[in-house]
Amino acid sequence: MQKLFLAVLAIFIFSNMMAQDIYIHAGKLIDTKNGKVLTGKTIIVSRERIKSVEDGFVDPASEKDSLIDLKEKIVLPGLTDMHVHMESESNPAEYLNRFTNNQVDNAFNSVGFARKTLMAGFTTVRDLGGSGVNIALRDAINKGKIEGPRIYTAGKSLATTGGHADPTNGMNDEMMGNPGPKEGVVNSPEDARKAVRQRYKNGADLIKITATGGVLSVAKSSSNPQFFKEEIEEIVKTAKDYGFHVAAHAHGDKGMQRAVRAGVKTIEHGTLMSEETMELMKEFDAYMVPTITAGKEVTENSEIEGYYPELVVPKAKEIGPKIQNTFAKAYKKGVPIVFGTDAGVFKHGENAREFGYMVEAGMPAMEAIQSATVTPAKILKMESELGQIDPGFLADIIAVDEDPTQNIETLKNVRFVMKEGKVYKTE
Repeated sequence: MQKLFLAVLAIFIFSNMMAQDIYIHAGKLIDTKNGKVLTGKTIIVSRERIKSVEDGFVDPASEKDSLIDLKEKIVLPGLTDMHVHMESESNPAEYLNRFTNNQVDNAFNSVGFARKTLMAGFTTVRDLGGSGVNIALRDAINKGKIEGPRIYTAGKSLATTGGHADPTNGMNDEMMGNPGPKEGVVNSPEDARKAVRQRYKNGADLIKITATGGVLSVAKSSSNPQFFKEEIEEIVKTAKDYGFHVAAHAHGDKGMQRAVRAGVKTIEHGTLMSEETMELMKEFDAYMVPTITAGKEVTENSEIEGYYPELVVPKAKEIGPKIQNTFAKAYKKGVPIVFGTDAGVFKHGENAREFGYMVEAGMPAMEAIQSATVTPAKILKMESELGQIDPGFLADIIAVDEDPTQNIETLKNVRFVMKEGKVYKTE
């Protein structure tokens, strides 16, 4: 036993001696914690974490160490998108693909979507609903089999019968069947408990519900409440036992209020949010996830003949144009905001479009950046590991050409991407 211990110790010491630190010379550095732009910093990365941040440009301490010169760039933490769908991407054939694609097809497609997202500077995402392929995708990325962002996933979203995210909406009677909690369909508090526990069994990280009707589902309403208060309360209560937070898709105000009062942490979209609901959001510390980009995209696509089924088109024209204006009102009202885009409704890798729309609507650029760094880290309970360039944090680091606090559009063109100390993109 002693010999084995000494051998393991020797390997550990040798591996540490051989460890190579990476020195990054940053011309400017975005301090997301304090909302400041710092100049002339050296970030020292050891394995997957930030070892230290030094003033000035410090030379590597050893010939084994390496140097990355970003003196002409602006460096900031890897970004987080709190609302994506990694299994799919909007196209006119998407509704037919439900019947022609196998899960294997969706899995192969998701590999490309994941890489595009990472290359765009989004090192962490929250996947809010798919078939369950998103769980396997997360695991494959974590094991280093494929390249992609760190994923926190809800697995399959929870819906009510016929509600937004009922997987059989729009099918014929024979195919429609009677899906239940295993498939993510809930119609009672008992179903709610079982559905949450099934998500836990499947390997999800959080719970996503569709508290109201939605735009892209083949169902009539875009905004009616679709869960009873007792059902949402049971979902939140059960989720808490399993360490999950709950996200709620919601366009309609009544469904939002039920969700917020029940303890849901994030309201996705929030399109028809009233001032009363905005005050509730503040009172219950619930966050709005705006998804303005998705609203813009569905509005544009609704004008293309045949892009969406006929039932979807009027909903897209009704809801899409309102999201940015509601976001502006909510921000001015003091509603907590966290960055999320609904990528998949538009092309993956274009997530940074959201920043421009947020700033256009009145949010200062630094606050928009913080909404995609320190704020999501707090919700994900990773505030000591993600969202900042500081000692001890995971080395998720990106760089752009210009100061994004002066030109937010520069975030659309990320030049350098490091995730957990590994470089994935340089220019």
